[in-house]
Amino acid sequence: MPFYHSLGIVPEKRHTVSRQPNGKLYQEELVGTLGFGGLSSLVYHLHPPTRVKQKGAPWSARPEIAIDNSLNAMSFSGFDIKPEKDYMKSRRILFVNNTMQIGLAAPQESTPYFYKNADADELLFIHKGSGMLHTMFGRLPFKYGDYVLIPRGTVYQIEFDDADNRLLIVESSDPIFTPKRYRNEFGQLLEHSPFCERDIKRPVQLDTHDEQGDFDIYIKKKGMIFPYVYANHPFDVAGWDGYLYPYTFSIFNFEPITGRIHMPPPVHQTFESSGFVVCSFVPRLYDYHPLAIPAPYHHSNIDSDEILYYVDGDFMSRNNIKAGQLTLHPGGIPHGPHPGAIERSVGQKETKELAVMIDPFAPMMITKEALEIEVDGYYKSWLTD
Repeated sequence: MPFYHSLGIVPEKRHTVSRQPNGKLYQEELVGTLGFGGLSSLVYHLHPPTRVKQKGAPWSARPEIAIDNSLNAMSFSGFDIKPEKDYMKSRRILFVNNTMQIGLAAPQESTPYFYKNADADELLFIHKGSGMLHTMFGRLPFKYGDYVLIPRGTVYQIEFDDADNRLLIVESSDPIFTPKRYRNEFGQLLEHSPFCERDIKRPVQLDTHDEQGDFDIYIKKKGMIFPYVYANHPFDVAGWDGYLYPYTFSIFNFEPITGRIHMPPPVHQTFESSGFVVCSFVPRLYDYHPLAIPAPYHHSNIDSDEILYYVDGDFMSRNNIKAGQLTLHPGGIPHGPHPGAIERSVGQKETKELAVMIDPFAPMMITKEALEIEVDGYYKSWLTD
């Protein structure tokens, strides 16, 4: 859950006269979610943020659904997604339901344009690459292992340091927060939380652009991209304050919760929304009961699908898994460790695995682009020789 933050020039009292050095009024904008009942920030522009010069014909960004109902355990080679120079063209949606989309991207170049998702919060996981997220809230550096949370409606440019970038992308129609059970009634992260406010990196170095011209902003709304041309640079902000802003959290700052016997997946939870949770599997000590079985027990997914994205290390419950690979275990059938994994885990002291798990609460539909990178026969991989 973001906490109060402020950058730049902010008047003492909101919704009151505040003038620029040239005598003109600052143009106040409330940027908020859930009507007036969610998180918000007050932003002070040099110019009105409403000056549209031109709008073009929209085009579809809706994925093509290949399978809308399946009970197959499936796997996908994420690194088989081919790199694209353009950031938006590189985004490949693999899984869809009524509240979220999950995809991958391999962009090679920074965005010369601006982009805004008007429908969804975006959670980017940086598997490869580093760079800078530019928004009207300031600069936000990112690197390998970072989650980058971009609230809906945030206009941004993304700048990469080089051409080798791999991103996991979650789009959520409902806001994404830190888990409620980690927070007290005031929103502060509690002592038993596996991370704290110090680990959440907020925007820095507010860049105020007093520029007029033609500024291309591509706006995503209901699966369509609407090209707009604005008369003023969208980052003409002299100051802002509030609770709504992009931030990063590194998976390497997640402190694992361990026990004498195997701990269930909720101990790895990092983010939540009304339609899903996100968990982080990080290097950790194994269970310390003398007869503990560190590998997870077989379990049935009844109320949610399970999607695992493998980042690095040797994921102890799976055989022949590579970096960038995804697995989908659908709700309705049990799953568990691959043959040999349980026995291999006995007596082991630690794991070096690094992975991101997403549990959607509604079944995921599978896109045509996902099938293009499917690993054949994964559902048979539990059969013994």
